[in-house]
Amino acid sequence: MSPLKLFIILPFLLVITVAQSPTYLYHFCSNTTTFTANSTYQANLNLLLSSLSSNSTGNNTGFYSTSTGRDPDDIYGLFLCRGDITSDACQTCVTLATTEIVQRCPVEKEAITWYDLCLLRYSNQSFFSIMSEQPMVYMWNTQNITDQDRFNELLSNSMNDAATEAANASPGAKKFAVNESNFTAFQKLYNLVQCTPDISSSDCNRCLQVAISNLPTCCGGKQGGRVLSPSCNIRYESYPFYNATTPRAPPPSPPVVPPPPAGSGTRPQGKSGISAVTIVAIVVPISISIVLFCMGYCFLRRRARKKYDAIQEDGGNEISTVESLQFDLSMIEAATNNFSDDNKLGEGGFGVVYKGTLPNGRKVAVKRLSRSSGQGAEEFKNEVLLLAKLQHRNLVRLVGFCLEGEEKILVYEFVPNKSLDYFLFDPEKQGKLDWERRYKIIGGIARGFLYLHEDSRLRIIHRDLKASNVLLDQDMNPKIADFGMARIFGVDQSEGNTNRVVGTYGYMSPEYAMHGQFSVKSDMYSFGVLVLEIISGKKNSSFYQIDGAYDLVSYVWKHWRNGTPLEVLDPVLIDSHSRNEVLRCIEIGLLCVQEDPADRPTMGTVVLMLNSYSVTLPVPRQPAFVLNSRSGQSLTLKALESDQSTSKSAQCSVDEASITEVYPR
Repeated sequence: MSPLKLFIILPFLLVITVAQSPTYLYHFCSNTTTFTANSTYQANLNLLLSSLSSNSTGNNTGFYSTSTGRDPDDIYGLFLCRGDITSDACQTCVTLATTEIVQRCPVEKEAITWYDLCLLRYSNQSFFSIMSEQPMVYMWNTQNITDQDRFNELLSNSMNDAATEAANASPGAKKFAVNESNFTAFQKLYNLVQCTPDISSSDCNRCLQVAISNLPTCCGGKQGGRVLSPSCNIRYESYPFYNATTPRAPPPSPPVVPPPPAGSGTRPQGKSGISAVTIVAIVVPISISIVLFCMGYCFLRRRARKKYDAIQEDGGNEISTVESLQFDLSMIEAATNNFSDDNKLGEGGFGVVYKGTLPNGRKVAVKRLSRSSGQGAEEFKNEVLLLAKLQHRNLVRLVGFCLEGEEKILVYEFVPNKSLDYFLFDPEKQGKLDWERRYKIIGGIARGFLYLHEDSRLRIIHRDLKASNVLLDQDMNPKIADFGMARIFGVDQSEGNTNRVVGTYGYMSPEYAMHGQFSVKSDMYSFGVLVLEIISGKKNSSFYQIDGAYDLVSYVWKHWRNGTPLEVLDPVLIDSHSRNEVLRCIEIGLLCVQEDPADRPTMGTVVLMLNSYSVTLPVPRQPAFVLNSRSGQSLTLKALESDQSTSKSAQCSVDEASITEVYPR
């Protein structure tokens, strides 16, 4: 698609502070797909826009992405606010955008709109974490600059510096940067760059470089210009247009002084007879004060940055790539009230989890790792950096770490609704999970694991998927926790084998529990058990001799084989369930717990099965049953055929650091 070219006139004005009222810039509606009025898609679009608007309230990150509906009427959307504005200004801009976009794009399934303070985008295809350059919009100031060659060189260098800073922002932080440079003794160049924080650092840098490379074509020799795209935007001006300090209400614009009539020989007069000399006498001191203030601010900022960069580890090596993720132990202690028991959320083999509040008011979950980690400091930091780059709406976000002395601490986003087992296995709380919610949770877990297994920059095998490691956000959307824990704890592994089994009885696949062999298919077994738990409301690890079955898997298989699969359904779902969806999920669960890993589907196939009823599912065979003995010391693999059974047992040690009943949020 060729870039869209627009003209915008931006007169040079002395600006002390920057206004924070949104100004519409441009919009684009793709007419390749449309929807009909009062359709399911329109209802989902209204829900999506309402969610975006509500989540802009008090949003300190300036970014939010979400999706609603199911295929073929699912819809994905996000907003991005300019990195320097307040949360109130962000809310105002997003609310305006959600209102006006439906007027500008009334029937299009895909739309994007730009304001000077925010961007809003939605589509019927998922675009999260995908860098998009098109459509690209150019805007420029019609006033020319003097000494164009030197200006263009300065613009290129300063823009590249800002792009590098934004692209290298820490995971979860705003990919946003501004800078200023001296062009002449009395004129500065101000730059701003920003990417959506869901794309990778390399994609952010690539997007910004493409935008910067278009500046000579669109805006060469102009005093200001912008390039807007869905994943990034850049802007430069010869006057300050962003907020270097806390925004305040803008001052009234200075009076416009008209030029004198040609040949009049008189001095130009402003309103009320104010002479040009008087105006200059007022403006110049103010301008000098502003310049001195900005120089002082930049000096203090650089000095603080250097002080932070000077933090060194025991070996004296300067922290470079992970510095922005690292928290001081004193800050963590203050956030958790010195790891107070009152702030304790849960405890497992990997450590204790506490609720914390950072100085900026952000709620976090602080995991104080046990000291059995097999990694050194450098390995630990590298693993944390990699895991922090894994971002998906169905994964709990890792926002940082602390590494001081013997302490190894992970800092996660706080998820308010505890974990899935808190609701699923409590008779008084089960009713809060109706079938629609449970089906949504199953789908969300599947999408999160699809990202871990196939779409992320790392292939992560969780090895301890269970209900207590699935957290629920304020909208009861699932977020997978403790992914990558085995990597951080340095499990001894080689070619898919491990000498240290990490996991929880009842969820382990037979080949992993008995022989230490793991793969994405061992995660599939755990997922199958979890799906059956969600359907039945029964906990596999505490399931003993119900209807002659030894565990939940054998219980479900017995009813499936006997043609009574709906007998396993949680009684609280009798009035709310969809028969077809329940049967499909039971069949998926049984397929995932097949004895032979090759017979289990991949997570990509499971996502397809959940979203498309045109896909024919294979017929499940006799599944594998891995049992936890009452002594907790042995595992038995049972392969039942017809009414006869044979069994063989094997002793297997379980790592003491396996996770049990932890509630990180």
